[in-house]
Amino acid sequence: MNYRRFLHGAKFWIWVVLLVAYSAGAVGVVLIDTYEARYSRLSKIKLTNVRSDEDLRRAGASQAAALYRAQSGLPFSTLQPGSSFQIVWPDGSVETVKVVDPTSPLGTEPVKGTVVDAE
Repeated sequence: MNYRRFLHGAKFWIWVVLLVAYSAGAVGVVLIDTYEARYSRLSKIKLTNVRSDEDLRRAGASQAAALYRAQSGLPFSTLQPGSSFQIVWPDGSVETVKVVDPTSPLGTEPVKGTVVDAE
């Protein structure tokens, strides 16, 4: 009898763990790699890295986000204000950026403490 109760409880917790793992994986993080051909030709991205001026990084991230939105299946619901994404600059450095205003040329803001310099 105890074996059946244990087996029933184990099945329940396995399903709970699978549901939580799936939910965490489905959320995901948007990663924009500016080394790709579609991003590398953008004017504000060519020579940008994490050591560049903050306004230049904001402009480059805004351009990349606009292109990402335009090429997604749902352009008006992708990368809305308040959402964040990681951007990999052409030199390999990475930082997390938060979308502030998608209509502004400087509509993104770097998140403090998320910079990873290229090695």
